[in-house]
Amino acid sequence: MIRTHNKPTHSERPFDAVVVGGGISGLVAAWDLARSGTRVTLLEASERFGGCVGSHIVAGLTLDSGAESFATRTSAVAVLAAELGLSSHIVPPRPGGAWVQLPEGPRELPKTGVLGIPANPWDPEVRRTLGLLGSMRASLDRYFPASVGTSAEVTSVASLVRARMGRRVLQRLVAPVVGGVHSADPEGLDVDMVVPGLRAELRRQGSLAAAVAAQRSGKGQPAPAVTDSDQDGPGAPGPSGQQAGRQLAKAGSAVAGLSGGMHTLVTALVAELRKLGVELLAGVRADAVRRDGAAWVVATRDRNFQAERLVVALDGPAAVNLLSPALPDLASLKPAEGPRIALVTLVVDFPELDRRPRGTGILVAPQSPGIAAKALTHATAKWDWLASEAGPGTHVLRLSYGRAGDGSAGHQTDIELRDVALQDASALLGVAVTGEDVLGWDVVRWNGALPFAAVGHKRRVMDVRDVIASVPGLVVVGGWLAGNGLAAVVEDTRSQMQRVIEAASA
Repeated sequence: MIRTHNKPTHSERPFDAVVVGGGISGLVAAWDLARSGTRVTLLEASERFGGCVGSHIVAGLTLDSGAESFATRTSAVAVLAAELGLSSHIVPPRPGGAWVQLPEGPRELPKTGVLGIPANPWDPEVRRTLGLLGSMRASLDRYFPASVGTSAEVTSVASLVRARMGRRVLQRLVAPVVGGVHSADPEGLDVDMVVPGLRAELRRQGSLAAAVAAQRSGKGQPAPAVTDSDQDGPGAPGPSGQQAGRQLAKAGSAVAGLSGGMHTLVTALVAELRKLGVELLAGVRADAVRRDGAAWVVATRDRNFQAERLVVALDGPAAVNLLSPALPDLASLKPAEGPRIALVTLVVDFPELDRRPRGTGILVAPQSPGIAAKALTHATAKWDWLASEAGPGTHVLRLSYGRAGDGSAGHQTDIELRDVALQDASALLGVAVTGEDVLGWDVVRWNGALPFAAVGHKRRVMDVRDVIASVPGLVVVGGWLAGNGLAAVVEDTRSQMQRVIEAASA
């Protein structure tokens, strides 16, 4: 637990900036502001910093309790890690890939896809999953006009995939990935939020498969918003963030992690913020905000904070609730709460899993009978550093539960979820994992923390940012505006902070 809450006072000493929210977006915002010379105070309502990037100890192992990897489609996270001296800690997952559980059994998940959409419908793995007729239907994508799936102002992931590649691609490849990554049904997910630029790339390339291939290669991606120079941050030597990103892209890794866990990123951020003199206050909730002349005032139970700039780094509903009394136009733009997610971690003594029967893990198609989990990550098969720490025969399994519209995981006790996880792990891995094999376990719950990008959400984000831009000294960041995942959040937050800093120095 990280706690830096000083004894409350009633002073009204002004600060240059107050950041409300100590998740990854709030910490990154404070980092960029503090390095620009801004005096920063950060308020976090809970007793720990990092939000969905956290840690817990299970069977003596310090493990990620939330995010355990980041997408490498941009260098945003790699650059941040380099600035914090962690570039030498960036590691790709073990080769071998993941699997997908279909109603008729497990299949290898194609390695060259985006959100499960294949870059080549005739890849052997794709054909085995789709069947001959499924691959034939998907390959018709190259003959359709580029306007198919791109002409509407907004569209869902399901509508785009179904129109271009057919129902089997949607059900067998895309739905399991969307469920595992976004805890959502692709029918209700805004494709422009979860895969930014894909439809624009489709228009340029002429087919969805070619657009996916361009995004996978990096050729279809816009340049990162933050283009820091290739300099290592404080601490250990190693390749710069951009160099590390290029190495990962060359290796074909769609994701990467940090040796020791993604939570080490938060530990490093907090340590560096303290060195820069940022006032980090855990256990302090912002109850209200208001404008007072040219300044913002943030009211808490014991103290008011006054600043020229206010950064709100909360989830969507909480951010709108806090700001709408001062900005009534925001009230109608409040997003729906994200799904309730439960993550069950099992540390088991099971040497038979040394052979990694499902690669780095397995995603579950929603129509698969008898399995409640939406995904299983075989963490010790995915990360060599963790396998080394755990030792031979000891394995870490992470099973996730909960999709948008399904609140069943929120009504089960921890013990009930553990028992369900044992049954699901046995079914998904093809071996009988029992309570006697368990060395330790834990359940972590995330209530509404995962943003849900419903169809039309991109338009809502634009409207929110128009309202925010009309108010001096206010910035709002977070996954509900940036999109899901560390890469999207870090890149967008730094882009927003760069504009603030440039405007202040103009």
